[in-house]
Amino acid sequence: MESERELLFVEENPRKGGLRTIPFIIVNESFERVASFGLQSKMIIYLMTYYNMSAATGTSILGLWNALSNGLALFGAIIADFYLGRYRAVAYGSISTLIGMIILWLTAMIPQLKSLSCSEIHHVCNGPTTLQLAVLFSSLGFMSIGAGFVRPCSIIFGADQLENKKNPENQRILESYFNWYYASSGVSTILAVTLIVYIQDLYGWKVGFGVPAILMFLSVLTFQIGSPLYIKVKAKTTENLVIGLFQTAVAAFRKRNTRLSSTNYDELYRWPLESEVLPPSKDFRCLNRACIIEDPQRDLNPDGSASNPWNLCSVEQVESLKALIKALPMWSTCFMIFVDMNIFSFSLLQTKTMDRHIFPHLQVPAASFSVFMITALTIWIAFYDRVLIPLLSKYTGQPRGLSPVTRMGIGLIASGMSIALSAITESIRRQRAIEEGHEDDPNALVNMSAMWFVPQYALLGVAEATHGVGQVEFFYALFPKSMSSIASSMYTVGTAVSSLLGSILVSSVDWLSSTGGKTSWLSSNINQGHIDYFFWLLSFFSFLNFLYFLLVCRFYESLNDGRSRSSHVAKEKECDYRLLHES
Repeated sequence: MESERELLFVEENPRKGGLRTIPFIIVNESFERVASFGLQSKMIIYLMTYYNMSAATGTSILGLWNALSNGLALFGAIIADFYLGRYRAVAYGSISTLIGMIILWLTAMIPQLKSLSCSEIHHVCNGPTTLQLAVLFSSLGFMSIGAGFVRPCSIIFGADQLENKKNPENQRILESYFNWYYASSGVSTILAVTLIVYIQDLYGWKVGFGVPAILMFLSVLTFQIGSPLYIKVKAKTTENLVIGLFQTAVAAFRKRNTRLSSTNYDELYRWPLESEVLPPSKDFRCLNRACIIEDPQRDLNPDGSASNPWNLCSVEQVESLKALIKALPMWSTCFMIFVDMNIFSFSLLQTKTMDRHIFPHLQVPAASFSVFMITALTIWIAFYDRVLIPLLSKYTGQPRGLSPVTRMGIGLIASGMSIALSAITESIRRQRAIEEGHEDDPNALVNMSAMWFVPQYALLGVAEATHGVGQVEFFYALFPKSMSSIASSMYTVGTAVSSLLGSILVSSVDWLSSTGGKTSWLSSNINQGHIDYFFWLLSFFSFLNFLYFLLVCRFYESLNDGRSRSSHVAKEKECDYRLLHES
C-alpha cells in the first residue's frame, strides 16, 4: 500500500528523519507553549483593565477561547491526516499562532485598539467598540486555529521521524520520545507561568505581549530550519476520514440482512487491489457487512474500485470505525481527571488568604502555585523514563514498564487522592479562619502555611503525567496509522469537553447549594462558603469514575479474549489492547 511504500522509503533514506530532527520539533512546541501559556496566565486582568469587562465576562471569553483551542484539535488532526500532511499542518499552525500574537501585541501598542481604562476618564467606564472587539477576537481566533493544528500534530510528526520497523529498539525509542516530549512541555509551562508573568508585572503589557510574540517567531523559524531533514509523510487525499466513517455505518446498515461469513475472504472489498487480503476483526461484527461484495458486477467499477462508496467500504474503513468506537469508552474515563484539574483554580482563592512564604524573604505568588504541579509532572516523567522503566520491565516483561492502561488507572487514583486531600486541607483552613474571627473577611490572612497545598498540587502533576502519556500511547497504538494525529487530538478534545462539564458542574452546585437563601458552597467569601464540601463531591465523582474505568477495562479485556490475532497485528502483547493494522 501507499503508506507501506512511504515507510520503506523512509527506512532506505537515512538522510531523512532520526533523532537529529527532534530538537527542532521540541523547540518549536516549547516556544509555542511558553508564548501561549504565558499570555493566558494574566489575560483576565488585561481584559478587565483595557476592555472594561467584568470578571464573569472576561472569564467566559477566556473559557470559550480555551475550549475552542482544544476543540479545534480534532478538526486540525483530520485536515492534517487527509489534506495537508502533518508537516504543513504544524508549519501553518505555527504561523497562525504568530499572527494572533502579533495582533494581540498591537492592541497593547496602539491605544485606539483598546478602551480607555476607567481611571483615565474619571471612573466613567466606556465599553469597547465593535472594531476593538473584532481585533481582539481575531487575535484569539488566529491563536485557536494555530493551536488546533500544532498541538495534535506536533507530537505525532516527531514520531514520524523516529519510526523504523527494522530497528529492534524502535518501540523503546518512541516511548522515550513521548516521555521527553511531555517533560519539555512541563518545563515550558513552568517558564510561562513564572518568567512571562514576571515580565508582564515588571515591564507592562507592551513588553509582556511582545516577548511571547518574539518567542513564537523563533518557534516558526526553528521549525523551518529543520525542514530539509524532516520525513514528510504525505496526506492521504484519496478519501475523507469523516465521510468514510459515515459511509461505513450507512453501508453496514443497508446490508444488515446480509449473511456474515468468517472464512470467505475473497468476497471482502479491499482498496487498493494490491493490498494484502486480511480478515476484518471479530469486534462489532455487524460492521463487517459494509465490506462484503454481494454482486461484483454491481458493486465494483472496471478498475476494481467501489461503484457506490455508501454501499461498499474497504476493510480498512471498517477497522477505522471500529477503532474509533472502541476508543470512546476509554476516552470518556478521562473527563473526570480534567475536571479535577480545571476546578483546582479554586485553590487560588485559598492560597491568597494563607502564608505563602517558603523562606522569610521569599513568597510564592498565589497564581504561581501551579508551578508545583508542573514541576512534579516533569520530575515524574524523567524519573519514570530513566529509573522505573528499567526496573519494572524486568518484572512485567513490558519494554515500557507498565502498560498505558495501568498508568491511566494510576493517574485516576492520584487525581482522586489530590482532590480528597484538598477537601481535608480546606476544612482545616476554614475552621482556623472562623476561629480567628475572619468569617466575614475573605481577604484576611489566616495563620496557616499555604505549603499545605503543595502535596495535592504534586499529586495532580503525577496524575497528569501518568494518565496523559498513557492515554496518548493507548490511542496511538489502537488507531490505524492513517488516524495517528486523531490519536493525539483525542487527549486535547477531552480537555475541551471536560472544561464544559466543569463549568456546568460549578454552575449547578452554586445554584443548588444557594437555594432557599442559603450561602452557596462556592461563595466568593470562602470563609462562609464550603469549598471543602465541593471537593468532597468531586472526590466521590472521581471514585465513581474509577469504578467506571475498571468496567471499561473489562470491556477491552473481553474484546481481547474473543479475538484471534492476524498477521497484521503485532505479535507482542505489550498492552491490554490490540494494535490495529497500520495502513
